[in-house]
Amino acid sequence: MNVVYNDGGRSKYFKGMAGDCVTRAIAIASGRDYKEVYDELAKIGKCSPRNGVMPNVYKKYLAKHGYKWVCLATFGKGVTNHLKDGEIPMQGSIICNCSRHLVAVVDGVVNDTHDPTRNGTRAVYGYWIKN
Repeated sequence: MNVVYNDGGRSKYFKGMAGDCVTRAIAIASGRDYKEVYDELAKIGKCSPRNGVMPNVYKKYLAKHGYKWVCLATFGKGVTNHLKDGEIPMQGSIICNCSRHLVAVVDGVVNDTHDPTRNGTRAVYGYWIKN
């Protein structure tokens, strides 16, 4: 998959590195301002989302904003989908849940601060898509 550098707007507000993949992925996929997403996640989780967001927090946020979960992994079958062309939707904006990482994919292009694809072997357990 093609990968484009995109910090989701973080550099407008913060300096340095952060473990903010949740905030970044949501801002990119939704088109919302990074700081708005950051502040709302902080309010829901009652702590800074700079170095990670618990799944219960981002799931609540995504549900509130009209996203639905599409599960790609089923018990007993192992991983069958990866960050690879043709294994996830190639049109529209989605937020992929990978192993210990969320990433925005927009029209089949990974948007992140690094290449999370692991050369097409990175497992995708499912994704969120706007209803």
